[in-house]
Amino acid sequence: MLQGYALLALLLLAVAFIVVATARLELHAFLTLLVAAYGTALLGGIDPARAATLVTDGFGGTLGYIGIVILAGTIIGTILEKSGGAIVIAETVLGLFGEDLTTEALAATGGLVSIPVFCDSGFVILSGLNRAIAERSSLSLATVAVALAGGLYTTHVFVPPTPGPIAAAGILHAPIGLVMLAGIVVSIPVIFAAAKWADRVASNYEIDPAPETTVEEIEAEYGHLPSPAAAFAPLVVPIVLIAVGSVATYPSAEDPAFVTGQLQSALQFVGDPSVALIIGAFVGFATVPTYTDEMSSEWVSEGLTNAAVILAVTGAGGAFGSVLGALPLRDFVGNALGGLGLGLIAVFVLAAALKTTLGSSTVSILTTAGIVAPLLPNLGLAGTWGSVFAVLAIGAGSMTVSHANDSYFWIITEFSDMETATAYQAWTLATLALGIVSIVWIVILKNIVVAVA
Repeated sequence: MLQGYALLALLLLAVAFIVVATARLELHAFLTLLVAAYGTALLGGIDPARAATLVTDGFGGTLGYIGIVILAGTIIGTILEKSGGAIVIAETVLGLFGEDLTTEALAATGGLVSIPVFCDSGFVILSGLNRAIAERSSLSLATVAVALAGGLYTTHVFVPPTPGPIAAAGILHAPIGLVMLAGIVVSIPVIFAAAKWADRVASNYEIDPAPETTVEEIEAEYGHLPSPAAAFAPLVVPIVLIAVGSVATYPSAEDPAFVTGQLQSALQFVGDPSVALIIGAFVGFATVPTYTDEMSSEWVSEGLTNAAVILAVTGAGGAFGSVLGALPLRDFVGNALGGLGLGLIAVFVLAAALKTTLGSSTVSILTTAGIVAPLLPNLGLAGTWGSVFAVLAIGAGSMTVSHANDSYFWIITEFSDMETATAYQAWTLATLALGIVSIVWIVILKNIVVAVA
């Protein structure tokens, strides 16, 4: 099996192949990712039989985690499109904030939603909002997608009860309350930066989501558009259910009396993202005055059809990530960067290297936390605040950068009609910029805290 810098070169070659094959050769991302996964496994020295198993397990494991969420999310999006709910949502948001502040509003919405909800689930839930706002404004779908995705991504890596920050806080013995408070303080300017990146960079890539249903057709069918309450309900209900499920799970570790027994089990059930989005799909049926057979047959079938490509590409991305996870990249990165002695910068670089090579932000957070835990005094990060800022530096690195081995990359790409080359420029570079903004802000905050203390 390849080791060291030869393995790193193989990773760079695989990423280059994905970019060239999809952007230049116009090979479909599904086939490209599978070829990259098999090729990387074989060239990396993995036994061919195990390589085949890694690809299929990675494909199935990713879809097992996010598959129902994607299917239910596309059904909700189709229902909102056909019923006119998406139009009502877009006009409500644009009426409240105005088009000039749309990206800021979307990024802030993503930041709030992703505190209790995983960023990939949150993007699927809100993808209908993205498309509707792009249809009703002069903004590109790329602009609104990057703004929302950036907001979701930020709190996902910084603010508990998302599992990554909670786990890192536990490993580094950092008080979760302080991590949550400091994570929110760090997130605010980063969310703003995501909105500005969307305005200045992602807006250069025009993606026009052509509406399939007009206002006139909806009014001719149903007499009127749905109310704002009915239109927002399929989005809000799943978010609330997932949030309640997170609350029921999270505090019980420290306060078993908070929620226990049957009530806790019930809340965890309805708060599971798959269950919550299925409930949201049924709530979506209330956006029209009368339920018809057409809704359960044609609309749902269309949603499932639209989800097929998204499922295929997301699963293939998971297969590629599975192969990379089986190679000794984690050990190489840890040995190469673990002893840099540069404090927060070293922690950030280590997490970023693991994120870039392995694809998963959560894996990057857990692995980096395990590596740096015994090194905190040597890194100048001893004490309570040192551990808190170490958790935040790990979070900043774990969002740097998102590319082909990250399932979130493909969810954003497919739900936003982005070409792969566009996604690399509009989203991958955004995560690099957001990571740099994050670590700079974290270092500044640490120096402020040290000066005040």
